[in-house]
Amino acid sequence: MKASRHALGRALFLLALLGTLAAAPVQAETDPESGLIKAPGWEAVKAQCGVCHSHKLVTAQRGDEAFWTGLIRWMQATQNLWALPEPLEGEIVSYLATHYNETDWGRRPNLPPTLLPGSERTSGEAAAP
Repeated sequence: MKASRHALGRALFLLALLGTLAAAPVQAETDPESGLIKAPGWEAVKAQCGVCHSHKLVTAQRGDEAFWTGLIRWMQATQNLWALPEPLEGEIVSYLATHYNETDWGRRPNLPPTLLPGSERTSGEAAAP
């Protein structure tokens, strides 16, 4: 009887351990050179975006497909980014919108208007909590 209770205790412990491991978030593998999450499309982003700027500039941004497409259009209009063939651009935008989308831990929230330059509050006033 004592042995079966001991075996039952071990089985319950192992089940609890497996449940904990299954619930733990999986850490995505990243490329050590670029810091990009290794997933379909990451090599296209590494090859295209890293030509002009650090990959850290990419990984610090967050946005949906419209954001990333708009950013590409802005770079093409103002920063001399070359035209990307449609399949390549789609792959890049899809990767970025999937792995660098807006999240709770992404960019900081917008500043309240009272903290923006030109607000009526003077610089000597303490910020409200």
